[in-house]
Amino acid sequence: MLLKLAWRNIWRNKRRTYITSASIMFAVFFSSSMEALQKGAWDNLISNVVNFYYGYVQVHQDGYWEEQTLDKAFALNPTLEALPETVRNVEAIIPRIESFALASSGEQTMGTLVIGIDPPVEHSMTDLENRLVEGTYLNEQDKAVLIASGVGERLKLSVGDTLVLISQGYHGANAAGKYPVKGIVKFGSPELNKQMVYMPLAEAQWFYGAENLLTSLAFRLKNADAIPETVKALAAQLPADEYEVMDWEMMIPDLVEARALDSGGNVVVYIILYMIIAFGIFGTILMMTKERSYEFGVLVAIGMHRWRLSTVIWLEIVLLGILGALFGVLISLPVVYYFNINPLEFAGDYSSMMEKFGFEAVFPAAFRAEIFLTQALIVFVLTAILGLFPYWKIRKLEPVQAMRA
Repeated sequence: MLLKLAWRNIWRNKRRTYITSASIMFAVFFSSSMEALQKGAWDNLISNVVNFYYGYVQVHQDGYWEEQTLDKAFALNPTLEALPETVRNVEAIIPRIESFALASSGEQTMGTLVIGIDPPVEHSMTDLENRLVEGTYLNEQDKAVLIASGVGERLKLSVGDTLVLISQGYHGANAAGKYPVKGIVKFGSPELNKQMVYMPLAEAQWFYGAENLLTSLAFRLKNADAIPETVKALAAQLPADEYEVMDWEMMIPDLVEARALDSGGNVVVYIILYMIIAFGIFGTILMMTKERSYEFGVLVAIGMHRWRLSTVIWLEIVLLGILGALFGVLISLPVVYYFNINPLEFAGDYSSMMEKFGFEAVFPAAFRAEIFLTQALIVFVLTAILGLFPYWKIRKLEPVQAMRA
């Protein structure tokens, strides 16, 4: 009965209902859009770094990640080869040998990360072949390299030019070689673009004097959301004193900390946004309460219980909150979806500044149901709490004074 009365009441003054619902609707819209852009930017950055190179999980010889030296290389044994069959979430293993090398062309030199890969297997996880912007992809027998676009720009190399590599190999052996550039790849991560050089696994093992050895095994997973369970399953399969199993958060703690710092900064922004929203909603509730003082006075004077009247008014505000939150989600959906498939892209000085911090200046919006539902719920709860104001007002109401106002 009270709910039915509240529903009828909110439509007695359509203008007031539209104003209140609109303030709630725009609150949901702005908070949802902001959250979607923030999460989308970080999802894009993590995807660029994790999917383009690291993978979600890797296995190394125990202690390798701290030192990252070729002396911690290991052989691919039957136990490791069988992991896709013995660990449910592992779809494939991606073998690599990697180390830093001095790259040179003409008078230009720079430090690079040289990675030996199994070309078709690497492509299956990192989609490397589709990142080619010039030239052709490697095959297993090539004695050539792929370079990242930033390396090519720095060393002034194009397809067909020769790259000279000098490094230290396995157990201190000298490593030096000249390789033609077969292709140039471009990554979404500026950091990867500035240092990556790829060569076939067998050639890289020869170059480093580490035949049949690897420095890491990356894993292609069936379900990227089950990383903790996969790490536990791998750790259970492998001797703890021989191998270390690491997920991407362990390998790139700086990225995790940067995301946490950014999220913490956004909490302050959200608090300010919610305060503005709260004042806007409270203003409309205050206006509604003031406009209806005469009505409240009459109802109390003729014998309506104050708690019943307060409950009806609170239900009216809750219904307005539901309507506003629902419409806020509905107008957010197409806007966020548009920026999901058409990301914001920045150029010029802002893009250069972002690249210095290792960010690609591309901001797609995250299109996930929990973003809209969470923001709608927060604004609705905020509205319901502010809707308690009429309880206090009606409890102190003097019917005669209210009817004279």
